[in-house]
Order: sequence, then structure tokens, then C-alpha cells
Amino acid sequence: MSKKLVSSLSPAQLIVTFYIVAVLVSTFLLSLPFALKPEVNWSFIDVLFTAVSAVSVTGLAVVSTPDTFSTSGVFILLFILQFGGIGIMTLGTFLWMIMRRKIGLKERRLIMTDQNQTNLSGLVHLMRQILSLILIIELCGTLVLGTYFLSYFPTWQEAYLQGLFGAVSATTNAGFDITGNSLIPFANDYFVQFINIILLTLGAIGFPVLVELKEFVTKKNEIHRFQFSLYTKLTTLTFFLLMIFGTIIILLFEANHFFEGKSWHESFFYAFFQSSTTRNGGLATMDVSEFSHPTLWVLCFLMFIGASPSSVGGGVRTTTFAVNLLLLYSFARGYKTIKVFRREIHEDDVIKSVIVTFLALLVCFIAVITLEFTERFSTMEILFEVSSAFGTTGLSMGITPELSSIGKVVIIMLMFIGRIGILSFIFLFNRREVEPNYHYPKERIIIG
Repeated sequence: MSKKLVSSLSPAQLIVTFYIVAVLVSTFLLSLPFALKPEVNWSFIDVLFTAVSAVSVTGLAVVSTPDTFSTSGVFILLFILQFGGIGIMTLGTFLWMIMRRKIGLKERRLIMTDQNQTNLSGLVHLMRQILSLILIIELCGTLVLGTYFLSYFPTWQEAYLQGLFGAVSATTNAGFDITGNSLIPFANDYFVQFINIILLTLGAIGFPVLVELKEFVTKKNEIHRFQFSLYTKLTTLTFFLLMIFGTIIILLFEANHFFEGKSWHESFFYAFFQSSTTRNGGLATMDVSEFSHPTLWVLCFLMFIGASPSSVGGGVRTTTFAVNLLLLYSFARGYKTIKVFRREIHEDDVIKSVIVTFLALLVCFIAVITLEFTERFSTMEILFEVSSAFGTTGLSMGITPELSSIGKVVIIMLMFIGRIGILSFIFLFNRREVEPNYHYPKERIIIG
């Protein structure tokens, strides 16, 4: 790629280009003979689908991971998940620091775009902290799960491999597994579920939240009182309220259906885990197709919202959903501005939240209509698959391997858009911000 071409691209276009290159490289790596088990043959579209699912840390799969990949292939997949989870610019910053390369304004603008940040200050320090925090979380998860799995698997090598893959998959919210049945084998093991919920939450709640929490813990004894940002307060509150909402709704809707005859703790952990995994986890302790349709609608809604901005997850993001609700409340009360936590939300962020939501609904609507035309599955199955792909969640009602080539391409595009984010997708068609040097007279129109 020539310097002239690179300089002509906007940060969003460069980020998308880098992710496309990452997908192509991942496709090549997953096609290598030593990455596959003997006699495994799969089509290019299936390799590409798996590569996009891994880079976007979605977890939708057209093949069985343990039946397809060799041990070398599992480690290749593990690297792709790690790369996709932390983001291309986090890894890029790490490599730049190793090579002692100066990180200039252009690189900082790329980091800002990739991490959905609003200013250039402190970005390199943020990248360092994100990388170190994620690796520490994964290391702790590996040690805890690997040691615990010694009672499940015959050798310590297999136990710690399962622990490593499980910790990375959960922390990056990838949803891939090498058990062959997600977390269904641990449906009655609440310890494994609880550790996975912690890892899923730490990965999806947003990197800046983790950084601020770390600073709060390390600086709580200092004279100056530490202040959490509005972003951290709003996204954390929304994140956990959605998790609680999902748990309660699933318990209510399935009380006389899937949970009938089950103990209270079985019902609670099924509901709690499934609500948590819709935050972009993709892991499951049961076959979600056994849920009733009202519950499946709720899961689609939660997957569409997704994780927090600047996290490993996709969807419209928690802050977007929160701002839309606050906008509705403020407008109904006759307020011109949105006030929350003794702050006013910037009007640009309000406009962005509305645009992101509208475009996300439009993209998903087009995808559903297309799949309704090309596939033979029910509307509920298609809607669930679309919501899961856009939210980079990875949950499925079992139709992924049976999709047609056109259907797989549609899901690939949704997973890719979900990973780069709707805003980056919008800015993909715009090289730079244009400020008009003229204005027309304003006129009111009838709305509603």
C-alpha cells in the first residue's frame, strides 16, 4: 500500500483496511494444512466465515472447532481471538513501542478512531493499560480455570489448554470453545459459570472503565478525590441494569416453560448466565432454541444493544441505548438538553446515538429481509442469527452451519460491521469532516 494512498485515506478507512487485511491473513493461517486435523476439507467461504467470526470475536461457527483444528490450529485461532479482542490499534501500539517507533499524530488519530475516543490526549498510555489489564485478567482466568479443570480432564496439559482457551475466549467475548458443546458440559457447575461471567463482564464493560477502576483503587488514599467519568458511570449503570433486566425477564418468561420442574438455583443460573452472555459472550449453558419466543425476542434485544463502547463487543453499545432512553425521557418532560449525573450530554453525542440506532436497525432489517429470501428458516431463527452477528455475540439457534453461501456472506458482513462499529462504517464513505461555508434560511416542518 503506497504512502500516497495511505495519506489519502481517513482514519476510519485505514482502520477498516487494517481489519480487512487481518481477516485475509487469518483466512490464510486457518487454511494451512498443519492447522487442520487430517482429512479435514472445507470451502473457502467457510474458512472466510471462521476468520471473520474470530477477528470480530463473534463466535458463530459453521464447523466444530475441536473436530476441525489441530493443536496448532487451536493456538492460531487463539492468537486471532486475542488480536480481535484487544483491537488492531492496541496491538499496533504494542509493536510500535517494541520497535521504539515514535507514535505521531496520525497514529494517535487511528487509535482514537479504533477505540471510539473523543480526544488525542493520553491515548498511548491508555493502550498500554488496556493491554496489560487484558493479559493479567486472562492469566488469572487461565490459572483458575486450568487448575479447576484438573478434575475434569485426564492430563494437566489438556486441563490448562482448556483453561487458557476458555479464559481468552471469555475475556475477549469470542464465544468459541474447544469442548465441542460450549459450556453445556458445565451446566451444573456454578463455579465455572461464575468465573466465565466475571471474565465476560470484564471484557464487555469497556476498557476505559477498567482503567478508571484501576486508578480508583490505586489512588483512593490520595488527598484529591478520584472522580469517575460520565462515560464510566453511564455505561456501567446501563450494563448491569440490562444484565439484571435480562435475568428477571428470562426467569419470568420461562417459569412455566424451560424452568418448569427445575430448582431455584438451576433456574437462576440458567437465566443469569444467558443474560450475561448476551452482552457479547456467545457462550451458553443450554440450547437457547429451547427458550420460548418471548424470551428469544428479549435475547435479540439484548444482543442488538451489545457491550459497552471501547470494549471487545459489538452492537449499538450500552451508552447509545442509554442516551436514546434519556433523550426520550427529556423530550417527554419538555427539556431541551439531557442531564444525568450532574452533567449535560453533548449534543453531538445525542445526534450520534440516534444515527447509530437508526442505521443499525436499517442494516439488520435489510439483513433479515435478505435471509428471509435466501434461507428456509423461520423468521425467529433468522432474526436471532442477525442480532447475534451484529452484536458479535455468537449465540445461535443452530442454523449457522446450514446457511447458504449468500446467507454466510450476509452474516460475514454483519459480523464485520459489528466489530468495526456503526460509526466507523458510516465514516468509511467520508474522507474528512466537511464544514459548509454557507447556510440557508431555516424553516420548521411538521413532525409526528
